Amino acid sequence: MQDMTGTVNKFEIERSRMSLYEASFRLKHECPYREISERYPDLTIREWYLSDCQVLEISSAGAPTDELLEEIEEIGTVLHESVDDSGLHVVTQSCLCSLEGSILERFEEHDCLYQPPTIHRQGWEHYTVIAFDESDVRALLRELEADRDIELLSKTAIAEQAIPHSMLAPVDQLFEDLTDRQLAALQLALEHGYYEQPRGTSLRELASQTSVARSTYEEHLRKAENKLMANAGTYLRLVTSGSGADPLGTGRAEPSEQHAD
Repeated sequence: MQDMTGTVNKFEIERSRMSLYEASFRLKHECPYREISERYPDLTIREWYLSDCQVLEISSAGAPTDELLEEIEEIGTVLHESVDDSGLHVVTQSCLCSLEGSILERFEEHDCLYQPPTIHRQGWEHYTVIAFDESDVRALLRELEADRDIELLSKTAIAEQAIPHSMLAPVDQLFEDLTDRQLAALQLALEHGYYEQPRGTSLRELASQTSVARSTYEEHLRKAENKLMANAGTYLRLVTSGSGADPLGTGRAEPSEQHAD
């Protein structure tokens, strides 16, 4: 009789490699947006984090009161505002400087990937994270329970192939550690078609539009590209690791000449 132990163990190992964990939970702590949503239960606030500010989308099916509109204006700079038969829709930009330690730092400490936006509704903050190991989710929830009210809404194992390509890193993490000159070099190259096929410009032409030498401009651009790819590496692996496909034939002993896609 064949011993199935090795087969079962191999199956369990492969299954664990093919699974990630998605957890959704809500919590309460001191936050001005959560407090506004508590005072106005028909309100929904969606919050996106950028490098030095937050973008908030505020909506409500009902007509807003004057008091609510005044509170919204105090949050930050109003980028868009409309009030009609469908209700209230406002987009604002707010400074992060007045907020205390970010909960996003706790997600990173426990190797959990935050999925924006944060949703504030009826006095609760709603978060969703992706973890590579279920134990990371449990450890995160235990830490959060220590100093705030929290409710786990769902925790499910999901196949890596099911992770949507739209699950992106927050913008500030993708551009973390890039200097102003590196960002400017990257933007100039992008706007002038340097990354198009065929290229719309050359490094010489790009550098001629700046006040720096070609070698200096190229150094800024290459460093920007390297940092951007390093920052995106975790999310690139997340998108590709669930697939057993080898479209470039990297497992072959001898490369074959093929046309580029």
